[in-house]
Amino acid sequence: MTSKGKSPPIGLGVIGLGRGFMLTLPSILADDRVRLVAATAPRAASRDAFSDQFGGRAYSDAADMCADPAVEAVYVATPHHMHADHVTMAAAAGKHILVEKPLSISLEGGLAMVAAARAAGVYLIVGPSHSFDAPVLQARALIDAGNLGRVRMVQSLNYTDFLYRPRRPEELRTDEGGGVLFNQAVHQIDVLRLLAGSPALTVQSMTGAWDAARTTEGAYSALIGFDGGAFASITYSGYAHFDSNEWMDWVGELGQSGDPVGYGGARRSLKTVATPEQEAALKSGRTFGAVPVAKPAPNNEHFGPVIIACDRGDLRLTPKGVWFYGDEDRQFLPAPATNAPRTPVIDALWQAIRHDQPPHQSGEWGLASLEICHAILHAAQTGASVSLHHQDMTPRNAAPVKPHKG
Repeated sequence: MTSKGKSPPIGLGVIGLGRGFMLTLPSILADDRVRLVAATAPRAASRDAFSDQFGGRAYSDAADMCADPAVEAVYVATPHHMHADHVTMAAAAGKHILVEKPLSISLEGGLAMVAAARAAGVYLIVGPSHSFDAPVLQARALIDAGNLGRVRMVQSLNYTDFLYRPRRPEELRTDEGGGVLFNQAVHQIDVLRLLAGSPALTVQSMTGAWDAARTTEGAYSALIGFDGGAFASITYSGYAHFDSNEWMDWVGELGQSGDPVGYGGARRSLKTVATPEQEAALKSGRTFGAVPVAKPAPNNEHFGPVIIACDRGDLRLTPKGVWFYGDEDRQFLPAPATNAPRTPVIDALWQAIRHDQPPHQSGEWGLASLEICHAILHAAQTGASVSLHHQDMTPRNAAPVKPHKG
């Protein structure tokens, strides 16, 4: 991917060089519209590795990095509970922001982040999430073309080993943003909201916490009703038994070629650790500077099977494109080719900062998805349907800060 015209690349500073950054890094390196110029991380080894590889400045203090004039946009890739502080810090410094999902843990934190970005006149984009996946955007474009009629129903399923991947202690505590709701449901919610194309109104749900050693939620099912009558069902299990990549031609969530021979690997890996500290160390071994940077995946990312039922046909998402099922025929529509699966995230950042084009996945968008995560928890606890109040889907111009001259 190359930049068009004479616009310079976006100078990107990163707060947090952990697993989230590592998953997005291959797409950043494959795209000359962004340039890594600075980073901050608590581990000196990660900071040194960043400077050695990219030549950018490495800071131990996030505020110092946000003040760096070479930084035009900040990628917040820290643990969930730090998002609010880091986003408001970057906004106060006049930087555009890309923040990892979820927007925040609390609705109050999310509201403060949205307000901070508005007040500073900067763009706040929430991602990467799977609503950026090329087949999801392809399906949305097919719906927008009008030939399918209205979206009536969306179904999303995913079965993974999420709960048994290496975790820090807070990642197994729901009130600190742990478990599958804040980490995984937000992906499904983002996807189905984009596909439904209208504000969500109500949520009904049930959740499961079935492992006494890992007591946070590991599974959920929810039914979400939308303005206009569409509805969506989402089901997720992170208990490391059935693997829904089997339904996706053994392409993994991140676009890599899957290997069914590796079945059970997450649970086997956990058997090698005896304490929470050892498990956290196992996770830190996957951060920047500890492992090589992966090559861009050969396939688009996905989040399990998704089927969209419309008036005049159904759509089924795959890592390679979209199947269309009409009244009398079916057709496979390949997804547009890309050299890195998270290119659409950089597209959104580029279009917002260089062309003042508001992104779908704005701070307001992230707040709406966060509200649904909380609604799933509340509905499961009470057994009652939950009404939603923060579902604004209107893209907004940010009245951006003066263009970067770097």
